[in-house]
Amino acid sequence: QVQLVESGGGLVQAGGSLRLSCAASGRTFSSRALGWFRQAPGKEREFVAAINWNTGSTYYVNSVKGRFTISRDNEKNTVYLQMNSLKPEDTAVYYCAAGNVVGGRESSYDYWGQGTQVTVSS
Repeated sequence: QVQLVESGGGLVQAGGSLRLSCAASGRTFSSRALGWFRQAPGKEREFVAAINWNTGSTYYVNSVKGRFTISRDNEKNTVYLQMNSLKPEDTAVYYCAAGNVVGGRESSYDYWGQGTQVTVSS
């Protein structure tokens, strides 16, 4: 079993930045993919970014390319999402997830964190 704990969410003005953290514990060796998803008010949960834990290869949804960066710290078993140039439409609950297939399909991820709220004011 893998446990995931997100942190770093908060309230920020448009154009500002936040860094989300996802600390993983448990059987992390079984999870190749670490990803971030978000769910905005009144919308379905969507893929944001993912990273291959072993190779460092990254993937992003088009709407965040050039603004968000996903990275990992192997020693700390932690994945980060650096979010710059935030927009009101980025407002959502952000979830980290772990699975064995790197990509944007929600069904590929087996373990999920509880989520952290990100609110961007206009």
